[in-house]
Amino acid sequence: MSEEETTDAVTALHDLSAVDMIAGFRTRQFTPSEVLDDVLAHIDVWEPHIKALYAFDPDGARVAAKASTERWQNGESNKPLDGVPVTIKDNIATKGTPVPLGTATTRLVPADADAPPAARLREAGAIIFSKTTMPDFGMLSSGLSSFHPLTRNPWDLRQNPGGSSAGAGAAAAAGYGPLHLGTDIGGSVRLPACWCGLVALKPSLGRVPIDPPYVGRVAGPMTRTVDDAALMMSVMAKPDRRDGMSLPPSDFHWKALDKPARKLRIGLLLDAGAGQAPEQDVREVVVKAAKAFEVTGSAVSEVKGILTPEMIAGLDGFWRARLWDDLSKMAPDQRSKTLPYILKWAEGGAKLSGVDVIRGFNTTMAMRAGAAKLFADIDYLVSPVSPVVKFAAEFAAPLNDPDRPFEHICYTVPWNMADNPAISINGGYDAAGFPIGVQIIGRRFDDLGVLAMAKAFETLRGPQRPWPSAPGR
Repeated sequence: MSEEETTDAVTALHDLSAVDMIAGFRTRQFTPSEVLDDVLAHIDVWEPHIKALYAFDPDGARVAAKASTERWQNGESNKPLDGVPVTIKDNIATKGTPVPLGTATTRLVPADADAPPAARLREAGAIIFSKTTMPDFGMLSSGLSSFHPLTRNPWDLRQNPGGSSAGAGAAAAAGYGPLHLGTDIGGSVRLPACWCGLVALKPSLGRVPIDPPYVGRVAGPMTRTVDDAALMMSVMAKPDRRDGMSLPPSDFHWKALDKPARKLRIGLLLDAGAGQAPEQDVREVVVKAAKAFEVTGSAVSEVKGILTPEMIAGLDGFWRARLWDDLSKMAPDQRSKTLPYILKWAEGGAKLSGVDVIRGFNTTMAMRAGAAKLFADIDYLVSPVSPVVKFAAEFAAPLNDPDRPFEHICYTVPWNMADNPAISINGGYDAAGFPIGVQIIGRRFDDLGVLAMAKAFETLRGPQRPWPSAPGR
């Protein structure tokens, strides 16, 4: 039987969830080495087509898997992720590996230490076998990069996987093992999850410590199931002194996601207040998802978005200036290596006054205030993740226009600026079978509640299409 020839009764090892992998290791149905070998064989089939990986280290992974196998066989394993394969996004440091930030401008120097989320995964026994690709400085919702090869979407190689956690999204959809770690400052785990049919949680700011920290920037799990996302959170959500915004320890029981149905006030957001309007297929999938919660007794009502075009324009200016500050310090020949789209976009920051930039930053405070007011009247919010179903692999963004760069992130970016936890989960498909994500947002710090809502929706949404098969298979 080939790796792609599975039946309803048999799941290939590379397609197992992390929860099922751990159960299989514990009962000695298979070993970490066998799982890794199957994942590596699957990567050999897919990677020439999707180009999701950076710093791929199969030999080092085999050594780690062998040690994990011996621990399980000797009854010595006591780590929650012992032997489970995981990928880490390019911009999350792993000791000994350069951090290019997706751009050819970066001087490649090996990292001195694991960043907090990578450290927690490694301490938990996960096998970090590769980093994953991202666009320049993480400032695109795309698999386009001046450093990495073009990353493509496994569901349709002509389409974009999204970004900036592009490689993580493509790898998860293709079946490169169950656990993938991305980062998100405006939608960068949720957008690839939307376009790749995945689950991705943007936690509350500080829930998963990160280094270097920044306003709105979080690390979050990208998986195929909610249970696996919760499993990753149980490992990563621990304080770390390197992150000055790290939250105190919580007493969350991350795996306790099955809760009895209760009456909730759920807002349905179809108009973000700015940016692109959702395409009809997106709208239909999101409305259906919201109405599914009515079955459990929840009350669903449509609400208004908290954004204005002025807020998005202000955030655009602030982020342009932020990146131009970095680029302006480079020699011209080094700066010129930046992806042209990003360079043109960032150069706009050079023309802004200090007052312009402060006004732009202050829009983040307005978003925070708007979110607090909205969640005074609702428990959870259901919305699109992306207004568009898909866009071309070669594009930097759905509109592919550096003068209109953020009109597709108006459903995702407010929750970064307001610190609300938000999750993307597949809600349906277009006529061609391409996935369409649904977003569920909760109040600040209600990460567990958001996961529980997504877990409930996994049951309510009905059967899913099979994961994509590699070309020629």
